[in-house]
Amino acid sequence: MSVFEVRGRVVSASHVLDDGVVTIAGDRIAGVQPFAEWVAAQPDSIAPEFAGTVLPGLVDIHNHGGFGYRFDTVDAAEAEAAARFHHSRGSTTVVASVVTGAPADMVAQTAVLRGLADDGVIAGIHAEGPFLAVARCGAQDPQFLRAPDSALTEQLLAAAGGHLRAMTIAPELPGYHAVAQQLSERGVIVSLGHTDTVFEVFRAALRPNGFGSLVTHLANGMPPLHHRSGGPVAAALVAAAAGDVVVELIGDGVHVDSGFAALVFAAVPGRVALITDAMQAAGMPDGAYRLGPQSVRVVDGIARVPSGSIAGGTSTLLRCVSWAVAECGVPLPEAVRAASSVPAAAVGLTDVGDLRTGQFADLVIADADLHLRRVLRRGQWLS
Repeated sequence: MSVFEVRGRVVSASHVLDDGVVTIAGDRIAGVQPFAEWVAAQPDSIAPEFAGTVLPGLVDIHNHGGFGYRFDTVDAAEAEAAARFHHSRGSTTVVASVVTGAPADMVAQTAVLRGLADDGVIAGIHAEGPFLAVARCGAQDPQFLRAPDSALTEQLLAAAGGHLRAMTIAPELPGYHAVAQQLSERGVIVSLGHTDTVFEVFRAALRPNGFGSLVTHLANGMPPLHHRSGGPVAAALVAAAAGDVVVELIGDGVHVDSGFAALVFAAVPGRVALITDAMQAAGMPDGAYRLGPQSVRVVDGIARVPSGSIAGGTSTLLRCVSWAVAECGVPLPEAVRAASSVPAAAVGLTDVGDLRTGQFADLVIADADLHLRRVLRRGQWLS
């Protein structure tokens, strides 16, 4: 079993060390300690060089693809390539998202992703739809939206083979309660989003009174926050402040304003999960792409469907962390937690998201400006 050390400025949920050492044994973390303690314990050893800022491998729980590849596909090689791209950019844990489409297509895509989850390439599957509000469909194809359907839900659950981590549903739709209960009883996170409802309905659908424990990309795909109509945004923040839910935030500088993001982090620290909502064009130049059944045009790095709605993101999660710190004033430890331990816990992942003994040996090494230097996944260097 390979044993080695990585030294640097360590920033994670469990440790913030100006000069620390992470010891790797095989595919797990064997210890984290200040450099001075490491030297004292083994004074005759050759000290590892200072590598830079050492972060836990990032955890992206809402991701549709990247580098020209998609997760909404029946081509397993394509879906794996999408995951490997994000691994190489620091998101060592990825939950693959499928978008609204024809039911048979969504089931088939989910079955393909099941194989990648079995192999540990992805950490699970997220179904974004098809039980969403037409008025707030965003880049979801409205022709395939439908009311919550227990039979279709059962097909998706079966196709996922225990790997369906989360499903986004609009809580105002008829049949919501039955499907939300069905998902919850099977261990699937109920994520509320793409909704056109009011504060009271959204809050009642969230824990502790409802099933929802996650909010899909806060402020996107829902009515805007207004002082005379708080809507889902206010309800989500109230629930998150109470410790009942986690709110996703797309940190690409396009989907939400930096001032809004600063407000969210200040209002509900420790309850924000940064996500990319990345799609096929992430890491690629402007041009023509697809998201589910819809065509997408990317101009100046912004993806849109023909209706004009933003069609997912083109960023990576490390860039989202950098944006939160540089543009929103979020302290680095809080931004790192939002891209690692918080999303991991939100979808029930226990072996990733932190730098502590027993976790998978997933590390991101960056420079002082959070530019990527190296990535370690499961004890193996990717870059």
